[in-house]
Amino acid sequence: MPVRAIDHILIAMPAGREREARAFYQDVLGLTEIAKPAELVARGGCWFRNGALTVHLGVDKNFVPARKAHPAFIVDGLRDIVEKAGRAGYTVEDEDEPIEGCDRRHVQDPFGNRIELIEPHR
Repeated sequence: MPVRAIDHILIAMPAGREREARAFYQDVLGLTEIAKPAELVARGGCWFRNGALTVHLGVDKNFVPARKAHPAFIVDGLRDIVEKAGRAGYTVEDEDEPIEGCDRRHVQDPFGNRIELIEPHR
């Protein structure tokens, strides 16, 4: 039976910092928070969705930010998102090597995790 889709991605975060997760994933990236199943609420973290994209922020008691491994999100309005992230104080990395057919940038979430944002050329 072949793998056919991704159900969600999980990004680690430190305990007790859900407000910061919401400020980045919801307010900057524009994802919508969704309710976690009741049996998982006590673990902390928060979940977000936009269409078929589902992102779980999960508490890791031994949290270390992912500086190389990262999700890459397809976005609309890359320039606006990067400017918004910068104004809000998030680290925006210098432009990376160009890849044909898209513009892309890397930002760090509030916990130092690397997030790639890709806007395909139209």
